[in-house]
Amino acid sequence: MYKQIAENKRRTIYIIIGFVLLIGCIAALFAWYYKDPWIAVWTTLVAIIYALIQYYAAGSLAMTMSGAREITKKDNPRLYNIVENLSITTGLPMPKVYIIDDSAPNAFATGRDPDHSAVAATTGLMDIMNDKELTAVMAHEMSHVKNYDIRVSMIVFGLVCIIGLISDIAFRMMYFGNRRRDNEGSPVGYLLILIAGVLSPIVAAVAQMAVSRQREYLADASAVNITRYPEGMIAALKKLQSHTQPMKSQNIAAESMWINDPLRKGFFNNLFSSHPPLEKRIERLEHGKKTF
Repeated sequence: MYKQIAENKRRTIYIIIGFVLLIGCIAALFAWYYKDPWIAVWTTLVAIIYALIQYYAAGSLAMTMSGAREITKKDNPRLYNIVENLSITTGLPMPKVYIIDDSAPNAFATGRDPDHSAVAATTGLMDIMNDKELTAVMAHEMSHVKNYDIRVSMIVFGLVCIIGLISDIAFRMMYFGNRRRDNEGSPVGYLLILIAGVLSPIVAAVAQMAVSRQREYLADASAVNITRYPEGMIAALKKLQSHTQPMKSQNIAAESMWINDPLRKGFFNNLFSSHPPLEKRIERLEHGKKTF
């Protein structure tokens, strides 16, 4: 467990450094093309500032983009009490609790550390889960908090969000830049357009791959250790397996945060998913029931 926490802390630093270096290299290409070194300087500086801001703000941004609303105990005693009891059981600080109005059953946790964490569940999840199953799901999310998985997923979310914007800016720069050159396309310009065009999906895929699939197996097992009821986690995963509709307001940047993939994907995309198949997660819990 401690090894996983230390690894997640290191991975966060590696992802941030890799993001800044990547943006710096792309900025250097544009600086060379436009013969203006300040493009590279200012872009890299902005990337560093953005990465630092995301470290503190990405969790709130994820909640906002998901349409989540914070609740108190009187708003939804059932969910709030479950999270509160799990907080006491695990010895973790009480996270903020959110609800998302979405019929697709799902849940996620976010934040930079246990002292600044939040958990969210959809209305669809609460509708189909009984109390034991809902407790298992939220124990899974609290395990992500304890293991610092939330920090890695939050940083990935924040940094991937900016890639689409950078690609859009690159296209606009090349479009208007070529127009100023009397519409005479430059081979280098077209190469930069190509780089910008493929940057977003490639970086998104690499970033998601940086979030280990093993974290879901570990969180499932940790949830069972917390609740001492493997059947609850197994039943919850089986219900998620039978309710596969995608969520209304999700994107690839936030994919790794959820207990179940919030996007409908084809076979090829599933190969690069940040989540292991639900059937494999269920199978591991079934095999491990005697050891919990």
